[in-house]
Amino acid sequence: QVQLVERGGGLVQPGGSLRLSCTTSGITFSIYSMGWYRQAPGKQRELVARIARGQTTNYEDSVKGRFTISRDNAKNTVYLQMDSLSPEDTAVYYCNANFGLNYYWGQGTQVTVSS
Repeated sequence: QVQLVERGGGLVQPGGSLRLSCTTSGITFSIYSMGWYRQAPGKQRELVARIARGQTTNYEDSVKGRFTISRDNAKNTVYLQMDSLSPEDTAVYYCNANFGLNYYWGQGTQVTVSS
């Protein structure tokens, strides 16, 4: 059974930081491309950042320079370091694992940026 468990969401003030983690089980983590998506109320889910199995990364334009995605294959975990957070970053953040036609999702973690 495949599981992706996200942790680290919460309430933070504008300008603050959060670190999300997503720990997986049931997949060969090292061969999967891992991503973080987010969905704000009334909006479509969008890609925030992705890291390929070869460590290549890509980011959505609005988070470049503020967010950093990384992975630890030994821990089957992907991270999203989020700095300089703004209210526009408020959303449910989802972890995604992709290999070929296989896609798996976590349950999501809420990130709220508010003073």
